[in-house]
Amino acid sequence: MTQVYNIFSINQLSYAEKRAIYIRLIPKSLLQKFNLSEDLIDQNGNDLVKLVCSPGSSSTEMELRHDISFPDPLLYGHITDTINGQIHVLLYTLLDPNSPRFDVDRLPDGTKTMFGIHYRNIEAELAAMEYGLAPGQIRRGLRMLGDAIAGFEHFVQSLGQEMYFAEPLFYHNAVIFERYGFTYAKGRRLMERIQQGFSAGGDLLSKLDGSTPFRKPEAAHSIRLRSWAIHDGLLGEPFNNVTMYKYVNKSAGINTCGECQW
Repeated sequence: MTQVYNIFSINQLSYAEKRAIYIRLIPKSLLQKFNLSEDLIDQNGNDLVKLVCSPGSSSTEMELRHDISFPDPLLYGHITDTINGQIHVLLYTLLDPNSPRFDVDRLPDGTKTMFGIHYRNIEAELAAMEYGLAPGQIRRGLRMLGDAIAGFEHFVQSLGQEMYFAEPLFYHNAVIFERYGFTYAKGRRLMERIQQGFSAGGDLLSKLDGSTPFRKPEAAHSIRLRSWAIHDGLLGEPFNNVTMYKYVNKSAGINTCGECQW
């Protein structure tokens, strides 16, 4: 096989070669949990993996379903190359298909919301929050992020690279990434400003006034509820321009939210 070193170079290969490389990103524990075969072909010959990885592109999207007819993938990943050819994770989700679905990703007429970033399905968001989900979640997660990161780091190393980047869409994503060893390429000052705002005497506390269901006073002490309040516009600006990175097999030990609990 041709030597590959980033997404662009992988995407120049044949589809079979690309597929063989990209499915390395799927945690083995996920296959075991859902009794999926190593080749990810079901008993009727259906490919459970869908890839968007055109030749000439430096971006790849991957979906894995446990059942070809199920509406949502178990795993969705969107990765790309940085300008310098390093790996950048734009989105990565692991969803429990046995949990209820909340349509935070679409409006009643079917319009896509980009997980509530472009548009908001408030009714679905309220139901998701009350169920215990965080912003952007359409189903409960599978609690396999540690396995996923281990597999991802093996993939990064196989390309001869030592670090990779990730884009947290929401505040809680950034906190979770911190706890798995990531640090900030940009956005740390914003995260520290948020922590200060929710601390005693902070300017964000007065905004947790119950004016919307997402702005409850108890949100100050919960990462998940902070994230909902921020998603609801508490900062006066969107949560964006945050990029994180991690060196393979190393932890940066960053903590911007103190002892705040989930």
